[in-house]
Amino acid sequence: MDAGNRNRSLQTDAARLERDAKDRDDKRRAQDAERHDRLDDALERGLEDTFPASDPVSITQPPHNLWDRRETRRH
Repeated sequence: MDAGNRNRSLQTDAARLERDAKDRDDKRRAQDAERHDRLDDALERGLEDTFPASDPVSITQPPHNLWDRRETRRH
């Protein structure tokens, strides 16, 4: 294989790798947008379900800790 053919095959692989990377990035962006939309919808439903309220809706649950486990065992 001469140098011209070898460079041509490397360029094809590079182009394919760039397309694959772009496709992965596009897919990741779409998944992130979908996840954001689902979270936004859940927050909106939570606000509507608790209106009027004095405390805002929390989007996360606090993590369990060692103290919680001890209290659970006592009761």
